[in-house]
Amino acid sequence: WMGPLYEFLGVSVGVVRSGQAPQEKRAAYACDIVYGTNNEFGFDYLRDNMAFSLEQKVQRELHYALVDEVDSILIDEARTPLIISGPAEESSEMYRRIDALIPTLTRQQEEDGPGDYSVDEKVKQVYLTEDGHQKVEELLLEADLLREGESLYDAAHLGVFHHLNACLRAHSLFHRDVEYIVRNGEVIIVDEFTGRTMPGRRWSDGLHQAIEAKEGVPIQAENQTLASITFQNYFRLYGKLAGMTGTADTEAFEFQQIYNLEVIVVPTHLPMIRKDMGDLVFLTQQEKYQAVLEDIRDCRQRGQPTLVGTTSIEVSELLAGLLNKEKIPHEVLNAKQHEREAEIIVQAGRPGAVTIATNMAGRGTDIVLGGNLQAELKALGLEASPSAHDDIRQAWQQRHEQVIAAGGLHVIGTERHESRRIDNQLRGRSGRQGDPGSSRFYLSLEDNLLRIFASDRVAGLMQKLGMEKNEAIEHPWVTKAIENAQRKVEAHNFDIRKNLLE
Repeated sequence: WMGPLYEFLGVSVGVVRSGQAPQEKRAAYACDIVYGTNNEFGFDYLRDNMAFSLEQKVQRELHYALVDEVDSILIDEARTPLIISGPAEESSEMYRRIDALIPTLTRQQEEDGPGDYSVDEKVKQVYLTEDGHQKVEELLLEADLLREGESLYDAAHLGVFHHLNACLRAHSLFHRDVEYIVRNGEVIIVDEFTGRTMPGRRWSDGLHQAIEAKEGVPIQAENQTLASITFQNYFRLYGKLAGMTGTADTEAFEFQQIYNLEVIVVPTHLPMIRKDMGDLVFLTQQEKYQAVLEDIRDCRQRGQPTLVGTTSIEVSELLAGLLNKEKIPHEVLNAKQHEREAEIIVQAGRPGAVTIATNMAGRGTDIVLGGNLQAELKALGLEASPSAHDDIRQAWQQRHEQVIAAGGLHVIGTERHESRRIDNQLRGRSGRQGDPGSSRFYLSLEDNLLRIFASDRVAGLMQKLGMEKNEAIEHPWVTKAIENAQRKVEAHNFDIRKNLLE
């Protein structure tokens, strides 16, 4: 929609889309301003580097990139490799045979305890114990994948070990409706930061094939990499780089260190009057969900719309089931209902509306208090009479005032994400453009972040403060301990990205 303005000023504008012919792409890249997705720019760069002649290339020199939602691309997706691949050796049957062995192995519950393998959830790795190594070799002998006297760690059997490790990770660390969904016999990755599905993307190192074997769907052949680049390395090729986002401040150090970019905070146009309430921490998830239901019920009674943010499809469906039992009308927005996204968001700001959403509703989503007037007028059509348009405007104004009187949009977070920015994105759906609003996170010691990174510290604080079952705790100490856990994870992830670059 900016195109006509640029063209009026004598500046040419092009758009790069997937599936365009090379000559169309070349013409688009020849324009003064080129719009496109980060994926398309990156893949065009790789294809240009595989071209046999200058005439086959489509991109010009990489001068200036302006990136929208810059933290999502340069930090969350920094390590994501763009890969052009070709077919490799067929090994689908091996995944099925190894997958059949995994249910016979037992997970070690505590260090040095009984079990065949241990799981390190912090680094997402699985390790065989000594007992497990012996048991696996016996199972592989029975399955004719090893011969008598041979070891799993022999150089000749590295392929078997590769398949075994991938299958163990698939069963222990990757869960259906959390990290991926299965649709039409295909395993599709769910982006942990946006909550959206990523068709066409596949995990590497045999992990995707191992998950396909676990789910009993057709196993696609492994590929070999022909060309690859990460977003981190691709965008650093530009002479000048800039971007904008609502949540860059917590990552200012990384922008400076990796990209030599300074973060400047632009003040809001109108004062921010949203109330961000302290975290409520419970001992168990069951208690936490009960408190969330009570909060939703209270908001609905006073006509306040509620957005409930979850970290996975699984939790969004669990909460939907609890609301169904309570006969509370609601909408669910997750990767399985992505085709209804626009329709659900239009209604999310109406009085008493309850919307459960994964991270899909966390970035760039504008929930209008009272409902989306423009969408309603558009649905009415141009042929409708002026009085019909006036009736809709009047009804919307009444709903808008009712929602503002009730306190604006109330955001409920059901779990803290590893990144504070994702939590801030969720909170930022409320209190936009000077509107009133509120937010609160409900947590439990059984949540992944607290269980893996902060359980001892938070549990100790709860004991000091006299915490009992069916009680919640709201205290600055607890909030600080949780934020420290998030900082630790962010620092760990930053180190990984930095090491990858070096």
